[in-house]
Amino acid sequence: MEKRNASHIPLLNPSEFDDYIFADWKPSVSGFYDKFHIARVESYKNHLRIPLQPHRRSVYFFIFITKGVAVRSKGLNFYEVQSNHFFCLPANEITSLESVDEDTEGFYCHFLPEIFNQPFIKTDMAKDFPFFQFTGEPLVKVKEPERIVRLLEILEKEYQNNDDERFDLIPMYLMTLFSELKHLSQPTQQNTKNAAAFITQRYKNALSEFIYEKKSVQEFSEYLSVSPNHLHKCVKATIGKSAHELLEDMRILEAKVLLKQTTISIGEIAFKLGRFDPSDFSRFFKSKTNLTPRQYRQFEN
Repeated sequence: MEKRNASHIPLLNPSEFDDYIFADWKPSVSGFYDKFHIARVESYKNHLRIPLQPHRRSVYFFIFITKGVAVRSKGLNFYEVQSNHFFCLPANEITSLESVDEDTEGFYCHFLPEIFNQPFIKTDMAKDFPFFQFTGEPLVKVKEPERIVRLLEILEKEYQNNDDERFDLIPMYLMTLFSELKHLSQPTQQNTKNAAAFITQRYKNALSEFIYEKKSVQEFSEYLSVSPNHLHKCVKATIGKSAHELLEDMRILEAKVLLKQTTISIGEIAFKLGRFDPSDFSRFFKSKTNLTPRQYRQFEN
């Protein structure tokens, strides 16, 4: 079995959200918080740490913006979430929050997929709802938001009531919501593109797992049992970048996390991420961020 040196991008449970996401503030939550939570964006946006550093969550989540704009990431891609748009993310996916406009309003919701394990609900989140797939488009535009807002308000009321005997209604309302969104989301891509997207997602997953062990596209392609050329073609067809560019993006993402959230020296970070000479690493980092590693660490702190 191959040795793994795990990513430093943290995986957060709901109980860990407060310290990571908020600055000296705790939201008002119900007893359902660990398995289901819904809140108005305007109730907490002023307490967020922005930019919010890359992390993973153990729960699925979505935001629905009714006013204003927020900028979030899914993996290595950034999305501008505008009014009447959903942004949906599966559990364990890398995400960050870059900005939230002052006038932004809407809903945030997270949930465990296990709440759908009921005799009268049969669903596979990733299979049934493409916007929750790792390779799916996370944005869904809503043309008639009134029906969607009513569903979200019902979920909000059930959450605030905090009634265990009525909790079984929550996954049913969520299924209704997601079924509505499915009709609004883009059609499933053709099989050829799905195959390329599948390999691209495997490559992204491998980057997250083995970013410290594997130093080249060649090594990653060997792990994935594809040729470097085929990997390049799949990644290019799926996201418009080369496999090498994606490797560089992941190194920058990890470097930012290490610079922000650890006291590891810049020389150690350079070695961990590619056995770089510190000066070469500084030039590489600056070419991608317009800041040296030292400037980024000082700026962020």
